[in-house]
Amino acid sequence: SHSAYRLFDEGIAVCDGYTAAYNLLLKLEGIDCGTWSAADHIWTTAELDGHTYHIDTTWGDQTYGVEYRYFAMTEADAVLNIGVSGPGVVKTALEQVRGESFEVLCETIKKTAFKVTRVGQLVAQEASRMLGIPFGIIDLSLAPTPAIGDSVADILCEIGLEYAGAPGTTAALALLNDQVKKGGVMASSYVGGLSGAFIPVSEDQGMIDSVQAGAITLEKLEAMTCVCSVGLDMIAIPGDTKATAISGIIADEMALGMVNQKTTAARLIPVIGKGVGDTVEFGGLFGYAPIMPVNRFACDGFINRTGRIPAPIHSFKN
Repeated sequence: SHSAYRLFDEGIAVCDGYTAAYNLLLKLEGIDCGTWSAADHIWTTAELDGHTYHIDTTWGDQTYGVEYRYFAMTEADAVLNIGVSGPGVVKTALEQVRGESFEVLCETIKKTAFKVTRVGQLVAQEASRMLGIPFGIIDLSLAPTPAIGDSVADILCEIGLEYAGAPGTTAALALLNDQVKKGGVMASSYVGGLSGAFIPVSEDQGMIDSVQAGAITLEKLEAMTCVCSVGLDMIAIPGDTKATAISGIIADEMALGMVNQKTTAARLIPVIGKGVGDTVEFGGLFGYAPIMPVNRFACDGFINRTGRIPAPIHSFKN
């Protein structure tokens, strides 16, 4: 029902019925209120103590109970951020300049990133207008998927590597990341987020191929995280890997993030019952992954020390 009466009488209404009913209650309390609509939906706006609040009673009435996330949101609580990707677009552009100089290579990546970012910003601005929500930032991140042709590893091969993981991989990834950021910054004043290349194993068919070919190791992936936007990502390891070994890998990644002053992470997945040579299927955009070997030498003495590592010299920035 679209009627406030029906909501009070039978407890049934769609968004305009909810909004009309709630606005009636607010007016009875002397609170100035109105409505805001976007994308075939409507909700309440109310003025109180000089501030505008958004209240969506429709989404607040959930089957499991009342959801307060949509109650009394200020306009600062809602902002539209857009993420755009496109490894396949970059690879296709590079195919047109195969064998050209580094200058041509870099300019091509930069121009492609510029175009993708500009299109993303146009979409964001139109969505912002339609939704009535301010536009925040645009994040151009080359985030691969398991789909063929949507691979960061394939871009690295197009740059000149036989497989991702071959000598020169870290340099090629640094070049790619740098040009993506430069192109994005040229295209928009609102670039944010990570805005660079991601290197998950299970979500990138080219990375999976590199692991299966023996071209890339956990240690090489760790080196690559020094120059890209993320850390060790979606890596399946044997289920019997010791906890201290996993802690050591995480500690190494934390050290890289701290020294390089960059975001990083370690999304390692011990797969119970599987060992090196097996694969694990995650499904959907998470893809599948071959189980990667972990260095067999122990770090127990280091990890099991008591106390804590002191704050690094980087902390003296004031």
